Amino acid sequence: MARTPPERIGLKEKLGYGVGDLASGLYLNFFGFFLLYFYVDLHGLAPAAIGLMLLLTKLVDAVTDPMMGMIADRTRSRWGRYRPYLLFGAVPFGLFGVLVFAVPDLSQGGMLVWAYVTYTMAMVVYTVANVPYGGLLGVISPSATQRASVTAWRMFFSATAGIMIGVLATTLVRELGGGDEARGIMLTMGCIAVVSVFCLLTTFATTKERIPPAAQNGSIGGDLRELLRTGPWIAVAVAAIMGVIAIASRAGSALFYFKYVVGDDGTPVFFFLDRVALFYTALALGQVSGVILGNFLQRRFEKAHLIIAAGALKASAIVLFYMLPLDAVWPQTLVQYFVGVGFGILMVLAFAMFTDIAEYVDWRSGKQMTGLVVSASIFAVKAGVALGAAVPGFVMGLTGFVAGESQSEQAMMGINLAFALIPAAALIPGGIAMMFYRLDRRLIATVESELATRRELPG
Repeated sequence: MARTPPERIGLKEKLGYGVGDLASGLYLNFFGFFLLYFYVDLHGLAPAAIGLMLLLTKLVDAVTDPMMGMIADRTRSRWGRYRPYLLFGAVPFGLFGVLVFAVPDLSQGGMLVWAYVTYTMAMVVYTVANVPYGGLLGVISPSATQRASVTAWRMFFSATAGIMIGVLATTLVRELGGGDEARGIMLTMGCIAVVSVFCLLTTFATTKERIPPAAQNGSIGGDLRELLRTGPWIAVAVAAIMGVIAIASRAGSALFYFKYVVGDDGTPVFFFLDRVALFYTALALGQVSGVILGNFLQRRFEKAHLIIAAGALKASAIVLFYMLPLDAVWPQTLVQYFVGVGFGILMVLAFAMFTDIAEYVDWRSGKQMTGLVVSASIFAVKAGVALGAAVPGFVMGLTGFVAGESQSEQAMMGINLAFALIPAAALIPGGIAMMFYRLDRRLIATVESELATRRELPG
């Protein structure tokens, strides 16, 4: 009997799914760019205290992300397994994002508690919405080619979030704050929250789950053991963590780098963009280019090889940026663009590989655990964001950074370490990990074909 070809996903649904990552991208980019600066430079909290907060929230995520994935895998509703969480998680997602920056008049100790509690809750509701969003990609089509195409749109919108933050964030903070930078950051976050809620609801309304759930799932412990002995997942998770650490550490230290090392006063250098905005916009434009390039190249080359090449490009560009003169605005902008190209290639391929791995696990073990595989993968990315964002806090704390003061030579070196040297070094183990990735295009084609046949069999 001829096998029914998988349903082709239309452009409307690809856009509808992709726009959901605009919400996630706006949040993670804004947090990565402003959170450390907001609490350390504007409110005077210790850099190490905020760095520790970013790490401790990942201990919570280590529990909540896989748990949310397994809950979603086992959910049965008229909307499917994963889509209901986009509907009911959208508003809390927006609310807690704003609360992180809506700091009341508190003592330093009270402010630190506020930061810890609100940021932890923001990450929990991020998990409730974003883990099922990622799981939805794994069941939106049984075709690896179709999933890769949807992933490309997802990464396009993720990169678009970076462009929006780069182009608009510093300007909105300046204009909405009216001289009060902290207020400007909070109000800008409020605008982001409204857009993000709309994006998540759009994804819910325009997408469809096409892979039917299994009649029953395995045990939670069995699923976790299956994941932890899946070598390809470990390899991609390590590469994703290291790749994101490099970007997050640079993003978290960029405001400090331009303010204290470069001596930039925020004067626009290109239309209304100051040097910080230009730096971040170049990264995001490069990321868009990398997403498009990566989606094209994966049709001809193995994804693992492309990720290794992308990491080499990123590391080289980061080192070159560091070696350029501080006043070389346009050469730095060009080099930062290529950092973004490498990052875009990494992310579009990594997320496509995560859904391939979910199908591989189903084929190998007969267990449908898409939500767990994707949630664990999202945790890897979030861990990279947190570790990378924590690096500046710890390094600046150890090297004697003092907010609002002229910095010592040691403190300046600390900023440079967090901005350039540590990010470049972090990419090396990610490339090594990808050498152990064994799911080539031929094996994925076999997995896809055999799973399709298995799913069409009665019973």
